Amino acid sequence: MQIKLEKEAFDWYKEELDLHTGDSLRFHVRYGGCSNIQKGFSLGIEKEKPESPIAKVEIDGITFYVEEKEAWYFEGHDLVISYDSKLDEPVFNYE
Repeated sequence: MQIKLEKEAFDWYKEELDLHTGDSLRFHVRYGGCSNIQKGFSLGIEKEKPESPIAKVEIDGITFYVEEKEAWYFEGHDLVISYDSKLDEPVFNYE
């Protein structure tokens, strides 16, 4: 599994969450919402340090990651985070 984070999405997270070098942002599974890979579940975000990441990407000293215990959600897919300018927010896609 890989995390692919487009520059526009990175810029949005950095500004909206006031992220700085050394910070970490976790993509975690939450009950509710919808996704096209796991019905009844969706992704949330939380600013916290990684413990056992299964996938991570670091940009400008900021780490974005998914914990190993939540690998089941992705079923072998990569997480691709893009930015929707009409909604002015990041969008999760799966490859």
